[in-house]
Amino acid sequence: MVTNKSERTFQWINSLFFALLSLSMIAPLIHLLAVSLSAPKYANAKLVVLWPKGFNLDVYETIFGLGALWRAMGVSIWITVIGTLLTLALCSSLSYAVSRRQMRGRIAVLQGILITFIFSAPLVPTYLVIRGLGMENTLWALIVPSALNAFYVLIMKTFFAGISGELFDSGKIDGCSEPRIYASIVMPLSKPVLATIALFHAVTQWNSYFQALLFIRSRELYPLQIILRNMVIEDEASAVVGNMETVQAATPEMMKAGVILFATVPILIVYPFLQRFFVKGAMLGSLKE
Repeated sequence: MVTNKSERTFQWINSLFFALLSLSMIAPLIHLLAVSLSAPKYANAKLVVLWPKGFNLDVYETIFGLGALWRAMGVSIWITVIGTLLTLALCSSLSYAVSRRQMRGRIAVLQGILITFIFSAPLVPTYLVIRGLGMENTLWALIVPSALNAFYVLIMKTFFAGISGELFDSGKIDGCSEPRIYASIVMPLSKPVLATIALFHAVTQWNSYFQALLFIRSRELYPLQIILRNMVIEDEASAVVGNMETVQAATPEMMKAGVILFATVPILIVYPFLQRFFVKGAMLGSLKE
């Protein structure tokens, strides 16, 4: 409990600072929402700041009626969910293996992991490998290359090494094999670190677009971030919406704001469900007894 006057002053200043910092992060989203809900004449004239002018929902009626956006949303959800599950399976199994001191060649494997952590694969060899495996212009090209991450492996390995060895001994006494110990003992105890890695990878997978630029040729396989990038950077809002003259209530600037929110809200919805695991996992994965 804070009783000292100087400490109370510090707490007030600290709280005010973080409140302003949080507001600076939320303000851009509020601005985009206000622009998307405003009348075209105010949005195009850049007269909207944090409150809509000439309130209307026509932009979202337009967005929700676009099949290309919903198809891209489905692609993004698919590669995020499947990619995250594959990452958790591969990283957790490798991390468990290298955390067991009796594993043969453990040091050599760890050294190999550290090399990949320090030196990333060049772009051209990566492209040639993906093309050679027949994954070019498939969604697997967006999932497989990032499925095994050295950073995630090291975090999980540290977490697994901190689990009491008595649990493993009791499992062996009961006749459990290593796969059974991994599935029945280690995984149930690893929810915090699994949730942490899942959140890290899901956000990264959801926001990535560079791999899609390299490997995807068909517009039907574009993830949502590619469409968003084309609208914001290359100013292709009319290409997504169609003939903008027929949709007078959805100008390019308003469409950009609406699609940015359309692409941001799903990942924001996921975070509260993983927050309690995320905080605990981030701490436990960084400590070793």
